[in-house]
Amino acid sequence: MHDSSLSDTRSAPATTAVTKTRFRRRSKWLRAWFPYLLVAPAVIYLLGITLYPGIYAIVQSFYAVKFGPWNPVGFNNYVKLWGDYQFWGALWNTLLMGTISLTLQCVLALTLAFHAYRDPWVRGWRIIFLVPMLFMPSAVAFIYKLMFLDARVFSDILIRFGLVDGNLAIQSSIWGSRALLILTDVWQWTPFLFIIFVAALQGQDEEIEEAARLDGATWAKIFWNISLPLMRPVIAVALVIRGIDITTMFANVFIVTKGGPAFGTETISYFIYRTGFKFFNFGYASAASVIMLVLTIIVAQVVVKRAFKSARG
Repeated sequence: MHDSSLSDTRSAPATTAVTKTRFRRRSKWLRAWFPYLLVAPAVIYLLGITLYPGIYAIVQSFYAVKFGPWNPVGFNNYVKLWGDYQFWGALWNTLLMGTISLTLQCVLALTLAFHAYRDPWVRGWRIIFLVPMLFMPSAVAFIYKLMFLDARVFSDILIRFGLVDGNLAIQSSIWGSRALLILTDVWQWTPFLFIIFVAALQGQDEEIEEAARLDGATWAKIFWNISLPLMRPVIAVALVIRGIDITTMFANVFIVTKGGPAFGTETISYFIYRTGFKFFNFGYASAASVIMLVLTIIVAQVVVKRAFKSARG
């Protein structure tokens, strides 16, 4: 009895040491993988709603798909897109309106961010600049359609001031319709860039700006020569995000112009919608989606790479 109790007493520390070692190994493994386990459900969900539809569209683009069986056509859909003037017109409209809209948004957002960042009075009221972004895009599109097209509120105001004699024919003019879509997009989404630019300015080192101010530089020169170059990567990423969003401009076109007049305001997203859900040519619409996806990735990659390279240089 004495020998057995003594052996049990000696084996207890050894067992405890083995248990602690296993616990340390397990806890080390958990510490390494626990963050990934937490985000795994969200990653799986995002892959399910993005990766699967993308692969599905790529596969579908090689078929003639309507309501019947899928008939393989190879690259025929892509060859047809190459000679489709409506597709190239929609691509041009997207590029043109997107470039103008994005340029105006960037200039306005930088101007507002500069004043909101430095001016105490503007800083206290900068929450007002975010109000347009809180509206639904479809609601904004309806408001602008009522103001300029259906109810002609804008034309009535100009008539009352004696600036015009009759209602403006905005809807019958290609450039007038384009300007209306650009105005709608600029009004609603300039606050998005404004938030990013203000955050970038607030995150910069204040000592650099203070040193330049002590040397006699004005706030405008500090912003142009110091703050703006430091913001290049942030500006590039923000413009890429907004540019990708502009390529999917659909609600404004669908509600305000329907792609007219004469397809003058038809964007690539509206072209895909019209091809897929009006003519039910889903394979052809998928091919257009794939081409637009590839072009967007290439342009975004080039812009971001150059912006970060210039910032490091």
